[in-house]
Amino acid sequence: MFSTFLAAASLLPLLGSSQQLIQDPGTAGPELELVHLYYDQWPTGVAVSSTGRKFSNYPGALDGNNTNNGSNGKYTIAELTGNSTETPFPNVEWNSPPGGAINYTTTPPTGANYQNHFIGAQSIVIDSLERAWVLDTGRVQDPNGTIVEATVGGPKLVGINLTNNTVFQTIVFPANVAPGDSYLNDVRFDLRPNITASGKGVAYITDSSIEGRTGLVVVDLGTGESWRHLQGSEFVAPATQFLAYVWGLPIYAFQAGQPLSFQGFGADGIALSADGEDLYFGGVGKRYLYSIPTARLRDNGQFSEALAQASVVSRGQKGVSDGYETDTNGYIYHGNAEQNAISFYNPVNGTSSLFLRDPRLNWVDTMSTGTDGYLYFTNNQLAFSPLVWPGTDRRRRPFALFRAKLPNNGTKPLLC
Repeated sequence: MFSTFLAAASLLPLLGSSQQLIQDPGTAGPELELVHLYYDQWPTGVAVSSTGRKFSNYPGALDGNNTNNGSNGKYTIAELTGNSTETPFPNVEWNSPPGGAINYTTTPPTGANYQNHFIGAQSIVIDSLERAWVLDTGRVQDPNGTIVEATVGGPKLVGINLTNNTVFQTIVFPANVAPGDSYLNDVRFDLRPNITASGKGVAYITDSSIEGRTGLVVVDLGTGESWRHLQGSEFVAPATQFLAYVWGLPIYAFQAGQPLSFQGFGADGIALSADGEDLYFGGVGKRYLYSIPTARLRDNGQFSEALAQASVVSRGQKGVSDGYETDTNGYIYHGNAEQNAISFYNPVNGTSSLFLRDPRLNWVDTMSTGTDGYLYFTNNQLAFSPLVWPGTDRRRRPFALFRAKLPNNGTKPLLC
């Protein structure tokens, strides 16, 4: 007993100097600059124009507080007009479907099918010609937390002229491209005239449906024709028994009335290579980054699906990430939620490296490279939302939009 006491006493000087032990510094990389605070609706996406205009989207399918019921004044697309204020974009009317975003005349209720109104936008992106594009899932949550299925007219891609804030093109997806249980998530544009017969370029879209219909969607912007690739492929599906952690908390999926499950989002974020020749993509529910030659996606011929699946390349583990983005360095930026970080994949050496870390980062959702040489990104606490077990809302407003200076004078690649 006495010898045990002496041994414990000998440790006291060591315990008293524990501040000398090595510890995680918590931060790395370029300084974070706070750009905008969101106090009301919950954001996912961000888009930044060359003139400094900034836009965000607020999907009703992932947060019932964003769902427009016809009288609550909610919007699914907004322009950021101040440090903490937003204005419906392109106007109130587009964000106000008559009677709300849900059609209660069907059994069960479904997403409204208005082609001239947003239902549940999941993404807004500005292309190389300074035009804004809104990707509408056609799906929102009802008051019980159920994500209603989409109907034709709801899932669509809407082009908006930023010089006068008017819609110049609407592409509605047919049911075989965007079924009711689809969830069109992220979109990128290649406007080079030589890649399609129409000469207007293409859009590449992920379908991250939690019901399992994951895949990639391709749209000819000239003809409006659209088609799917990789549906059912292991590359776009979430990993089985996949468990991630953010701030030490396990990220199990929560669905009211259903057993506890693993996070089920498959193909989610995407990024085009700086030259437009490869599309990078990955799922939230797995740690691997993939790429596919865009020529394989633009092919819609008889053997195009077999060729597409055969051409997917694994780029290794990226960590847990949501959105991706590209700069003129050729880097593919991606969130790294378990590290409170953003990393990037470098195609030149085939490795991922740290871009920045900060203890304030929890869920880097969507990124946008600006022509001003900054990477903009939302940090929205998704890992603490009711979508995650135990189904309680652990988020604390405000949500944030940050930016950080890109390395090596990087900027936004222009494909036009």
